[in-house]
Amino acid sequence: MIFWIIIILAFVTAAQLMKATLLAKKMANKKEEDISDADNNMNAFLLGLFAVFMLGQVVYMMFKYGNGLLPVAASEHGQQIDFLFNLNWIIVLAVFFIVNSALFAFAIKYRGKKGNKAYYFAHDNRLEMIWTIIPASALAVIIILGLRTWNDITSKPSDDTKIVEVYGEQFKWTVRYSGEDNKLGYADYKLVTGENPLGVVTPESMEGAIKSFDNDIRKLSYKLKQDSAQKEMYSHVKAHEMQSKMEKYGRIKERVFKMQKHYKSEQLIVANDDYISKLELHLIKDQEYQFIFRAKDVMHSAYFPHFRAQMNVVPGQRTKFKLKPIYTTQEMRDMTGNPDFNYVLLCNKICGEGHSNMKMIVVVDDSIEEFNKWKKENTSSPIAKK
Repeated sequence: MIFWIIIILAFVTAAQLMKATLLAKKMANKKEEDISDADNNMNAFLLGLFAVFMLGQVVYMMFKYGNGLLPVAASEHGQQIDFLFNLNWIIVLAVFFIVNSALFAFAIKYRGKKGNKAYYFAHDNRLEMIWTIIPASALAVIIILGLRTWNDITSKPSDDTKIVEVYGEQFKWTVRYSGEDNKLGYADYKLVTGENPLGVVTPESMEGAIKSFDNDIRKLSYKLKQDSAQKEMYSHVKAHEMQSKMEKYGRIKERVFKMQKHYKSEQLIVANDDYISKLELHLIKDQEYQFIFRAKDVMHSAYFPHFRAQMNVVPGQRTKFKLKPIYTTQEMRDMTGNPDFNYVLLCNKICGEGHSNMKMIVVVDDSIEEFNKWKKENTSSPIAKK
């Protein structure tokens, strides 16, 4: 508080001094535009003080707050991402200090003096080459390294990679794990129901979807017949809406019929050992995972801040990336000195009024035994059993 009071008083003092200087000029019958060498020397001195203060504050802030708000990267690719961030900061800060130091130095050195005349030149090919080639080279290095890292994150997974699906909807996440076969069962939005929230393709889900559409079509058809017989009265807009909806259900039903013929029996049993979690996402340390992302309603963004990983979750499209955690939750708690620390999965797209609540706790277990214990007590089948 005292520091800021001193700063404010310093500015007030400077303003008063400037005002006194102007009054002194008027008393000496000098015009405001008459600038003496003494004035220029004073301005150069004050500019030098400001340069030292400003650049000094930047250095102070970097050392005091430079660690940021996140602990060390907790994934293999996260370390590469941090390296790229640090490289960018080195380039940005180097340019910042060089350019600003030169700006202040030249302003002070070439301050106004009587008898001096500015040198003017229209063009210099050598300077043009310097300030074109150097930034272009720096950008090329950043882009090439960034593309290599991105291609590695989204490239084909290794043979021992575990497959996990993250399904986003307003305003929650659902995680589906592949079973012993390490294959996720097929899914289709046309099969999404209350009992099958992820639209997993099984003989039962397809048959259930057909019966559900038949039931909806039957209800709508009955209402329209009642309207035609004038036993029920609906507006033209409402009647048209029901007719359109009935036709839509009929089209989707036909697609499900085709789906039944499309999938082979061996493809339909893939989902039998899948299991889901709605409360937590558990991973195993040093195990590589291939994440598959899907969205039910609007665009979301799966963001793992401590793993330095993020991917858009797009309706009607599957996106993916690889991730290998390298520190367990307990190890990170020890490293941060925070016994309540937890990894977290957030939505990083503003997806609606409940966006800020769309998060899931992520736990990195130390062994497969820990993971299996959690799995036994906290997961369920992706399709509700009647």
